[in-house]
Amino acid sequence: MSEATQNEQQSIDPAMEQELREIDAKVVDAIKTCYDPEIPVNIYELGLIYKIRVSQDKDVHIDMTLTSPNCPAAQELPLEVKTKVASVEGVNKVDLDIVWDPPWGPHLMSEAAKLELGMF
Repeated sequence: MSEATQNEQQSIDPAMEQELREIDAKVVDAIKTCYDPEIPVNIYELGLIYKIRVSQDKDVHIDMTLTSPNCPAAQELPLEVKTKVASVEGVNKVDLDIVWDPPWGPHLMSEAAKLELGMF
């Protein structure tokens, strides 16, 4: 959770904080159903999701990247992420930004993704 989200949530009641954490977990689960069409690993494990922020209004902001600026899925993948996150129960609005800093690299992949791709 980002520092701003943590500070925002420090001033809310515990029930709301728990609800926002549950939404955050459901958002991650939804993102894990999105796959780069060229790599058989979900984009969350690939390290393409840099930040997820859930506001008290239950709006979700996502910073994500792609494996390269010329990624063939550059049009479809962000739309798929946004659509799936918007379908999560409790989410009001979804904003998604494609960011290029830091540049994506295999070092951002989870251990599970590296194992799946035989990168050890």
